[in-house]
Amino acid sequence: MKLKTFKHGSHPKEFKEFAEHKLLETLPIPDEVFIPVTQHIGAPCKPCVKKGDEVKTGQLIAESAGFVSSNIHASISGKVKAVAAFPHPNGSKSIMIHIVGDGNDEWIETEKVSDWEKLGKDELKKLISDAGIVGMGGAAFPTHVKLSPPKDKPIDTFIINGCECEPYLTADHRMMAEQTEKMVLGTKILMKVLDVKNGYIGIESNKPDAIEIMEKAIAGENTISVVPVQVKYPQGAEKMLIKAVVDKEVPTGGLPMDVGAVVNNVGTAIAVAEAVIEGKPVVERVVTVTGDAINEPKNVIARIGTPFSKLLEYCGGLKPDTRKVLMGGPMMGVAQYSLEVPVVKATSGILCLSTDSVPEIKEYACIMCGKCVEACPMFLLPTRLSKAVSKEKYEMAEELGIMNCIECGSCSYVCPSNLPLVHQIRIGKLKINEKNKK
Repeated sequence: MKLKTFKHGSHPKEFKEFAEHKLLETLPIPDEVFIPVTQHIGAPCKPCVKKGDEVKTGQLIAESAGFVSSNIHASISGKVKAVAAFPHPNGSKSIMIHIVGDGNDEWIETEKVSDWEKLGKDELKKLISDAGIVGMGGAAFPTHVKLSPPKDKPIDTFIINGCECEPYLTADHRMMAEQTEKMVLGTKILMKVLDVKNGYIGIESNKPDAIEIMEKAIAGENTISVVPVQVKYPQGAEKMLIKAVVDKEVPTGGLPMDVGAVVNNVGTAIAVAEAVIEGKPVVERVVTVTGDAINEPKNVIARIGTPFSKLLEYCGGLKPDTRKVLMGGPMMGVAQYSLEVPVVKATSGILCLSTDSVPEIKEYACIMCGKCVEACPMFLLPTRLSKAVSKEKYEMAEELGIMNCIECGSCSYVCPSNLPLVHQIRIGKLKINEKNKK
């Protein structure tokens, strides 16, 4: 049977073999954590602790500063050493809450729900909001916002994104295989909040074990089905996944809710289950530490705020010929200038690449081959967008649809001239957003 997919896209080598069969391991509690108040799309949180305060694991330490924002909690117990700017994995310096641990990992008391089905939609949504849950696949969009569509946009389709199309990364794969019950429970809770009866779990066909496990797990569920989809990048982008699973196209400039759909990540569903049943906020996440430059690739459950260096040390350390370390995968990941940056809610992976994997490349002039156009899943003209940005013609770039770019990197990947197309497009979007804010 032909697998479902979307038009265009690319086929980068998967490199899943480094960690796809490595069982989840829990990183020892770190001695100290650096927890940024900016870990999500939207307004930064406002710290509600100060230097010298004693905190417990799970305690609220930074409050949501608006509707599109998300609470931040202490990931270890101990004392607040500073509320100051430290290096952030996004490449900037950001306000963080620096906690030095006491070694006890003492948790706040949490309320556990014995029967979640008795709770109303608003009660469930409040638990999700209070727990600081965001899109754990990397986008970090506050989940409670996704669960609050306008009344004129009724939702009839809910999709769990189990594609994990980014090369190297295997965190979602392992969670589907090892935290199956929580994932199914989280899916059911999210569907209740949205009041939908059509639930789908989209999984790329290169994860046959995950597909089999999930099919068995939902065998008694009439409203949820597993949909194997074609292995293609960026199959996990929500607009592409909606097209593949239910054959609906999100309009240009639109959102999934415009076609009655909401998409959430595997890790998000698990976090929802833990928040509702256990009263557990987001204080940890699964991180794939992988690549040919790390001695022991692993899938690690790490506390939020743990420095990257601690995870790399736990995985046997970097090899001598390490060339680059990224947060995320090779297509959309962000190269790091320091290994002392912390794990944040969006840290799905730490990719360590050797000199062999990151060779010196030379840029050439565009040969007008059209490969980037063929690969773009958003049907844009990447070379024209890049040229417009390089000449600071931002209005032209807007007219060409630059804001619809999902920054998947397919254009740069297929370009025979090695042009940094997606890099230029990101700059253009940044400049246009700055102009529009003014």
